[in-house]
Amino acid sequence: MPGRTLTEKIAERYAQNASAPPRQGDIIRIRPKHVMTHDNTGAVIPKFHAIFERAGTTPRVFDPSQPVFAIDHDIQNHSPENLAKYAKIDRFSAEHEIDYYPPGTGISHQVMVEQGYVTPGSLVVGSDSHSNLYGALAALGTPVVRTDAACIWATGSTWWQVPRVARCTLTGTLAPGVVGKDVIIALCGLFNNDEVLNHAVEFTGEGVASLTMDQRMTIANMTTEWGALAGIFPFDETLRDWLHARADALESPRRPGRRSPHSRAYFSHDDVESWWSRRLAADEDAHYAADLTLDLSTVIPHVSGPNHVKTMTPLPEIEQKKVPIQKAYLLSCVNARLEDLHEAARVLEGRKVAEGVEFFVAAASAQVQQQAEESGDWQTLLHAGAIPLPPGCGPCIGLGRGTVEPGQTAISATNRNFKGRMGSRDAEVYLASPAVVAASAAAGYICAPTRFESHRPAGSYTAHPRAAEPADATILDGFPRSLDARCLYLPADNLNTDGIYAGKWTYKDDLTPEQMAAVVFENYDPAFADIYQPGDIIVAGRNFGTGSSREQAATALMHRGVPCVVAASFSETYRRNAFNNGFLTIECPDLVDHLARTLDAEAPTVPGPTLTIDFTAGTITADGQPFPFPPLSPVAQELVIARGAENLAAASLATP
Repeated sequence: MPGRTLTEKIAERYAQNASAPPRQGDIIRIRPKHVMTHDNTGAVIPKFHAIFERAGTTPRVFDPSQPVFAIDHDIQNHSPENLAKYAKIDRFSAEHEIDYYPPGTGISHQVMVEQGYVTPGSLVVGSDSHSNLYGALAALGTPVVRTDAACIWATGSTWWQVPRVARCTLTGTLAPGVVGKDVIIALCGLFNNDEVLNHAVEFTGEGVASLTMDQRMTIANMTTEWGALAGIFPFDETLRDWLHARADALESPRRPGRRSPHSRAYFSHDDVESWWSRRLAADEDAHYAADLTLDLSTVIPHVSGPNHVKTMTPLPEIEQKKVPIQKAYLLSCVNARLEDLHEAARVLEGRKVAEGVEFFVAAASAQVQQQAEESGDWQTLLHAGAIPLPPGCGPCIGLGRGTVEPGQTAISATNRNFKGRMGSRDAEVYLASPAVVAASAAAGYICAPTRFESHRPAGSYTAHPRAAEPADATILDGFPRSLDARCLYLPADNLNTDGIYAGKWTYKDDLTPEQMAAVVFENYDPAFADIYQPGDIIVAGRNFGTGSSREQAATALMHRGVPCVVAASFSETYRRNAFNNGFLTIECPDLVDHLARTLDAEAPTVPGPTLTIDFTAGTITADGQPFPFPPLSPVAQELVIARGAENLAAASLATP
């Protein structure tokens, strides 16, 4: 039996009733240290109450020290409806003695690491796709969805599949002017064929020691866009020193937020040394699904896009084109910490933002902004013409002031540039480092503050064959044995949740099921509503449902009457959302390849043949040909039969 990865060891710490140490691929029940929710807390609360209504018992949070509420997404929205939602969250947190951080405190992920909730070797989940950031602290940080959050509030636990684990060995050191954002853009661009899709990525190698904590947070955060479920750095001297510095800060009596008597948002110097003495690390003979390498010394600034994270262009090449911009952004959970603001301020010292360019800046937290003000960096940015926004997500999610408008081009230090995410679908957005964003804002076109020679970063990838998985075609009572329906083929890989259910609808909690159904795929294909027929099976390409953790991208399809989605592969977060709501997803890459060969894929939505799905045989038949798919596990079938995880949780609460 091979040794175990760091991911497997942390999973074992937080597994419940496991008969053996968890291994990659095992479905287990976990009780995470913390579960974070932000504005979507408002949508989790009714799910929580619904669980207890079904169970016929009084609502009670299982462990008030587990949840953390940190409001950050729509904080520029001062409408009565949004303020009422925030007030509801505030009241709920006070009633159940849950730690609460109000609007203006900062972006939720930054709050989680600043305020001491994320610690080495812990499992911390968040109802947001960028919970991967916690891996910078040698923790297993991974996203869950709203239904998971409600179940954790109610029962303390949820189900989780231990992902395949990839090892990414970093060598060399970064050249001056190259930062963590350049590293993750390089990884996304070099390995852009789903090499780490739904994996946990463990970073190792002598290059790790040269990376600062801010750089590690940037890299871990954007492993989400790379397709990974987690990005984990080791517990080394750099992290140890950072934790000691945080221990000093956590002693401050002026800490933000409201903490309950149950709060664990504190650690001491003694705690740090205790963690250090018991730190976890992968075994030397651990089995990895894949090995990747990246020579940091060969990384130069690149930009991603437009409108695609995994399309990268060396900065020297795009600089020659002098691509004009109208908007620039330095904000978000990936790049708005102190080092980022300092780099941008250094570039803009004595300069002004170009005429015709709006440069929006928001710190990752109020604490970061205060530190930037004390250093003078914040004033430098404002003097150059930057437009300040409150510490929060804002235009990164297409909310509040400063979103991109039709026909505009933007350069952004955010983590996503999906079409329509930051505003108009008729705009183009590139991603880059804070220094590149600042230099571009001053020049009026995409450029770098320093000259670099154009070359491709040096890296490698080796896949290690997976052990054959035993077939299990047992069908539980209540689960259908077969399904027949027409397919609608969507010839797109990486079809993201913004394309399925647009961000502008995500925080409108009062939409009816019919209204949600009406806007399905409008960002992907405005003609979808005219082509779809009730009962059609959606068939799509690879990594379906990538992007944010919004569960409406699954539930809206249910409301539309879609019986299931078949894809070559899924974002794991999307798959969680689907099964947690009793919505069926099936991976069948051979069928997708067949449809790609036989159908006219010029249009974004293409009617296809009738499909016959045989769950007993594990095949989908199209055009007279059977295509195999992995049999559905009993856990997956139970979720579909029960019509979601909330019903299963209610059943457990109702059991004497």
